Amino acid sequence: MTESQNSRASGESADVIVLGAGPAGLVLANLLHAAGIDCVLLERASRTHVQTRPRAGFLAPNTGRILDRHGLAGGLHRHGSRHGTCEFRTRDGRFRLDYGALGQGGQGGQSGQSGQGGQHHVYPQQNLVTDLLTHYLDHGGRVRFDTEALAVGDADGAAPYVTTREPDGRPTRWTGRYVAGCDGRHGAARRSLPPDAVRHHHDHGVTWLGLLAQAPPSLDAVGYAVHDRGFAGHMARTPEVTRYYLQWQRGVPAEAWSEQRIWDELDLRMRAAEHGPLHRGPLLERGIFDLTCDVVEPLRHGSLFLAGDAASLLAPAAAKGANLAVLEAEILAGALTDALTRGDTAGLDGYSDQCLAHIWRAQEFTGWMTRLLHVAPDGEQGTEPSFHAALRRSRLASLR
Repeated sequence: MTESQNSRASGESADVIVLGAGPAGLVLANLLHAAGIDCVLLERASRTHVQTRPRAGFLAPNTGRILDRHGLAGGLHRHGSRHGTCEFRTRDGRFRLDYGALGQGGQGGQSGQSGQGGQHHVYPQQNLVTDLLTHYLDHGGRVRFDTEALAVGDADGAAPYVTTREPDGRPTRWTGRYVAGCDGRHGAARRSLPPDAVRHHHDHGVTWLGLLAQAPPSLDAVGYAVHDRGFAGHMARTPEVTRYYLQWQRGVPAEAWSEQRIWDELDLRMRAAEHGPLHRGPLLERGIFDLTCDVVEPLRHGSLFLAGDAASLLAPAAAKGANLAVLEAEILAGALTDALTRGDTAGLDGYSDQCLAHIWRAQEFTGWMTRLLHVAPDGEQGTEPSFHAALRRSRLASLR
């Protein structure tokens, strides 16, 4: 038997087993490794896939501060662009919300290098993931790609473990002291939760067609268009690529409309005739997104802790998912470090309640944004009830 075969047969170990190489898992693994904690990161996809899968890229001020605090923000500062303004377009005209200025002097301004008031950064998530992974590997961190976690076992016992399938199909058993489930809503961590775990689920009843266009941004702000035909959104990604969203009829395939029809609909909903034309270009990507959300309670089950999309899923209307993931990872890293280096488990004991407070606050804001932006169809005539339309106009007037 070779050395590698013997290792597989007998199993492998780490003090902390981190499942999933998304923002939550990578931030957590970086912070644990920097603190001298023995950890391993297990990821079911290849390195190439991890570094290229497209995701949203809107990072809140606090996320920039966390990355700065731990020396993980180099790429963000070199290549990300700052945004502190959003523009709303409605039938009553357009107005801008300078949320970057609103943060000055408050919590948003009391940061270090990345404070910049309440400004966000636009930085594609695949770029952030690449930065975090490169930093982790360059500093000697352990990663197993193409390694699928199948189940978490004995989380309530003294020796929790994770069973995995290696790239060649052979099983492996990892043992540790703690397991961090950062592997998403369909990962092994969620599948291994006990029956008494509470799973909250809510469907906002709204669907988006997400578009990636090879076209420069058409305005210098995040754009939210509220129209009787449905929401349209404009989010810059790079100087050459822009993401658009259209409120979409659920059940209609992403390819149902031609590019010409899509651009014409974007023009209409974003009122290009009134406020200026959109820069058009080939559509590189289309995707359907149902605006649903869920939350798992609690986030701790013995030695198993949930973070990122494994802990909660938010509808994309408010761009909170990656930001929550980074925050939860920092909280969990500090708690695990205290437990493993000083025997202080207070942070682990309070982890679930602390993170759930942030999660429910984000869920509330996401629900508010969803109601603000979208037409609420009645399901029959395809038109919005006048009561809902009047409520939305009142919300926009208040925001203005």
